[in-house]
Amino acid sequence: MRTPGMEDYLEQIYQLVRENGFTRISDVAAALSVNNSSVSKMAQRLVDEGYVTFEKYGRRIALTVSGLHAGEKLLRRHQLLEAFLRQLGVPEKQIEAEVEEMEHHISWETLERIEHLVMVINEQSTLKTALRDRQQQI
Repeated sequence: MRTPGMEDYLEQIYQLVRENGFTRISDVAAALSVNNSSVSKMAQRLVDEGYVTFEKYGRRIALTVSGLHAGEKLLRRHQLLEAFLRQLGVPEKQIEAEVEEMEHHISWETLERIEHLVMVINEQSTLKTALRDRQQQI
C-alpha cells in the first residue's frame, strides 16, 4: 500500500526520469528539498513495493514497469487537479499547495468525475466564459 509520502517521491522520480531518461538520489533530493538519506530510505521502500530499482553505490534510481504506470497516473492526477483549480479561478500562487493537500485525499473515482468536468468546461466556450465572468465577481 502506497503512502502519501511514497506517492510524492514516486511522482517526482517519474518526472525526473521522463525529463532526463534517468535520475539519481541527489536529483530527487534537490527536487523535493530533502536530504539524500531521506531519498535513499524511500527508494528502498519503493524497491520493496516493486516500483523502482536502486543502485545503492551508483546512486541511480530506475522505474520498473509498475513504477512507470504508477508514476504516470500520479502525475496525471496532479496535473488534472491543477487544471481544475485554475478553472475555478484559484490564484496561481495557491494552486501547488492546494494540489498537494488534495491529491492524497481524493478518490480515483472522484478524480475521474473531475476530469470529465474539466473536459466539458474546456469544450464549452460559453460555459468557460460564464465561469470566468462569475469568478471576476467574487
